[in-house]
Amino acid sequence: MEAHYPKYLLYCLLIAGSWLFSCLLHFQYVHLSLSSSFAAAPRRAALVVLPAALDASFLPAPAVEAADDDKRWSASSPVVAAASPSPSSSPSSSPPPPSCEGRYVYMLEIPSRFDMLRDCVPGSPLFDDMWSWCAITVNAGLGPKINGSAGGDTKTGIIIPSTGWYSTDQYALEVIFHNRMRRRYECLTSDPSAATAVYVPYYPALELHQHLCGYNATARDGPSQAFLRWLSSQPTWAALGGRDHFMVAAKTTWMFRRDPTGGDDNGGCGNNFLGQPETSNMTVLTYESNIWAPLDIAVPYPSYFHPSSAGEVSAWQARARASQRRFLFAFAGARRAKGQLAIRDRVFDVCESAAAARGTCGLVDCSHGLEGSITCRTAARLVALFASARFCLQPRGDSFMRRSSIDSVMAGCVPVFFHRASTLEAQYRWHEPAAEQGGGRRRRRYYVLLDADDVLEGRVDIEEELSRYSDEEVAQMREEVIRMIPRFLYRDPRVRFEFEGEEVMRDAFDITMDGVMDRMRRIKNGEDVTLKGVDESDEAMSSAAGDS
Repeated sequence: MEAHYPKYLLYCLLIAGSWLFSCLLHFQYVHLSLSSSFAAAPRRAALVVLPAALDASFLPAPAVEAADDDKRWSASSPVVAAASPSPSSSPSSSPPPPSCEGRYVYMLEIPSRFDMLRDCVPGSPLFDDMWSWCAITVNAGLGPKINGSAGGDTKTGIIIPSTGWYSTDQYALEVIFHNRMRRRYECLTSDPSAATAVYVPYYPALELHQHLCGYNATARDGPSQAFLRWLSSQPTWAALGGRDHFMVAAKTTWMFRRDPTGGDDNGGCGNNFLGQPETSNMTVLTYESNIWAPLDIAVPYPSYFHPSSAGEVSAWQARARASQRRFLFAFAGARRAKGQLAIRDRVFDVCESAAAARGTCGLVDCSHGLEGSITCRTAARLVALFASARFCLQPRGDSFMRRSSIDSVMAGCVPVFFHRASTLEAQYRWHEPAAEQGGGRRRRRYYVLLDADDVLEGRVDIEEELSRYSDEEVAQMREEVIRMIPRFLYRDPRVRFEFEGEEVMRDAFDITMDGVMDRMRRIKNGEDVTLKGVDESDEAMSSAAGDS
């Protein structure tokens, strides 16, 4: 019996080997089949949330929700890698949502030497200085949170709510937009070739602000020119010469279009950032554009209202509707030295006279140095004033567009303009109500346009003209303004916005991105995207505003 052991052992080895060989063949067949299937599948761009494009430590991890509104972002904040896996990383990874087709954005990574906020880190001298530009980084650019009980108007019942309101600097949009893009824009891609547009998170307004006026041309132009040289040397630039690139410049177009031949090389204000060959190819979003020869696109100033839910928006709209409007009209602003703006002085005179004689005008005077400036940046005071008036006067300031125009919209106050270049219709073409018409609803009148020359020469009396509108007409205009509120606010970029039911509430960022994506697609299709200049007369625009 023992003599047969080697034979039985050989039989067992042969049987086991045959079984293993069959298993290996089967596994190899399945592996090859799966590999060929994945190879044949079309590739899609990966949805990712990229690290801070400016190496900016003030930006928190994209996945972190807002926990403490009063804390600044720390350099120790971790950076989360991808929000969703790459399609090639796992056979079970789900494809990106269909809504991202044609909406992919590649966010460029900017060297730290061009980061305007690189010194805004805990422990630095600037971080705790409330007067430094680091203050703009608080709450992802929204600014300090406003205590709901800190101010308001008890006579009208308008008090700033306890949530959603911040002391937002008017030039903070570069930071707000960057935060919203990297944290809440769902169609970011790590593949530049798959992107419809390239977002450039450079802060030209914040850079200029450090040497805005009184510096020589080299100091004002040099830093931004160095950045543009770097930008135009990048691989993403080569494909279309930068025509698929876009960025935010949080000042008016005029501050970036200083004429180098204008004789102010050693003085004056502004730089020539938007006069450079590189920026002439890009889409640049500013607060105010030149409506007669538009080369850039205007987007709204940030207001003080940055809600985190549709419920907050609806609640505020209800407050604005119910507010008691005891003033016929109101104005907040400062006179200009030596009467440089005659229409501004006339508005002051009219309002002061009406307030003293009849109590029909509410006025916040910002003319008294630092105290006046702080007063006019106090959200509770401004919102209470505008929510107490039927009409809010918006004469031009240093340029045609004023942040006050957006504040009046947020308060449900009918804006009164004195120049066609100041109207929302002329400036904010993507956001103005005419852009959303459809479904059979016609646009109603929502603003008043008075000719500045007529006012200055006595042909038009502001109070008399505004008194002609009936209660019903004013109510209709106010309702149109209140409907506009969501289109002109920027939601809190740190949190996931909560909608009510199936309705989607699109804010100024959403509308801006729709406009940018449409513009980029048309550029890539070889279409002409040059905006038409506004050449209608004041009378024609006034007539159009009066259609109901």
